[in-house]
Amino acid sequence: MTDQPPVRSTTPRQARPAGAPADTAVRETRPKDTGVRQVRPKTEGWQQAKDETGRPLLQFASPKRGKPPVHLADLTHDERITKLKELGLPGFRAKQLEKHYFTHYTSDPAAMTDLPASGREELVAGMLPPLLTEVRRLETDRGDTIKFLWKLHDGALVESVLMRYPGRITLCVSSQAGCGMNCPFCATGQAGLTRNMSAAEIIEQIVRANALIAAGGLGGKKSTDHSLDRVSNIVFMGMGEPLANYNRVMQAVRVMVDKEHGLGMSARGITVSTVGLVPAIKKLADEDIPVTFALSLHAPDDHLRDELIPVNSKWKVDEALDAARAYFDATGRRVSIEYALIKDMNDHAWRADLLAEKLNARGRGWVHVNPIPLNPTPGSIWTASEVPVQNEFVRRLNDAGIPTTLRDTRGKEIDGACGQLVATEDDEVAAAATPVG
Repeated sequence: MTDQPPVRSTTPRQARPAGAPADTAVRETRPKDTGVRQVRPKTEGWQQAKDETGRPLLQFASPKRGKPPVHLADLTHDERITKLKELGLPGFRAKQLEKHYFTHYTSDPAAMTDLPASGREELVAGMLPPLLTEVRRLETDRGDTIKFLWKLHDGALVESVLMRYPGRITLCVSSQAGCGMNCPFCATGQAGLTRNMSAAEIIEQIVRANALIAAGGLGGKKSTDHSLDRVSNIVFMGMGEPLANYNRVMQAVRVMVDKEHGLGMSARGITVSTVGLVPAIKKLADEDIPVTFALSLHAPDDHLRDELIPVNSKWKVDEALDAARAYFDATGRRVSIEYALIKDMNDHAWRADLLAEKLNARGRGWVHVNPIPLNPTPGSIWTASEVPVQNEFVRRLNDAGIPTTLRDTRGKEIDGACGQLVATEDDEVAAAATPVG
């Protein structure tokens, strides 16, 4: 039984963790007398965009660009029937197209022999227009991890990462081309926001991954279990801030979980992450889709998080944690806290203690912490914590009663791990030479 504290109108007061500075419990700075080194965040090799007040620029609205063509996956089943009738075709063709796309993972007219040969190509072109052009594919982990570079209809570039684990296959999808949250330690955030992706562009990443798996392209077929012949888990942890593209992301999620007219996935296998857009977290809690919710926290104190996660200037740590707890209360789904461990920046023992206190102040059993060693860049201040420090951070959380599991980091050899997804100059050259379609 989960301990659920009474609703409070104010944030509960917390004691200062041992080793933390004496000024206040939520304005921690570098401890003055413990010998702990505190590295401050700074940009390296790029200029962080600033607004007129000098603060890091946040882009919540997508820049105006040409919209992608309307696709079957952008429409509800009824809307698909309506569009077919507008094309002078019977509505039952919608069911046939859904089966080809969501079950057989194909947009190839030649494979759709149950459709009349006359006008088949025109029908498919109108309902299943090309959305993603594969530019590049990189593999690691003996073929069990694959990073895709996709070119969208307007030349924008996005990436997704496919990973086979024992008992599951996970796809890390992008929801935006670039990202407007401007986090200095994230390669995607450094690129800025190009545009939001459509629901169908999000879904197409899954369909293309499923087609590859069905063809034996993910480390070979390793199980007779049919559930492992397609993507079982989705994490919205690729390019973009999912909740800044809320409507299209949720539209895509509905297609994912639709058993009759979509991909028929389990909502519990879908993880939607955010850096802390509090109003959107509250909105997500009211959706009748029990996805897993992940909060990318990375610091328990506002003083550091203001620099690490610029959106913290709008919604503070306690506001984000309150919204996360409210998500649990509304859905019963345990929340994940993502925490990239950065050497001498956010990996201090007192920060582990403070994080535990803030989480425990909101009850027990509602949250799980996933620390992940930062994926390093040689010579950068943004370096993964040393293993003993990392282990101590995890130990302190577990000892405080917070379930904590160090996350497996996949794909860093191909720049496909968390925080590494960004189109390089080589990617852009390759994309320029790749025709769309």
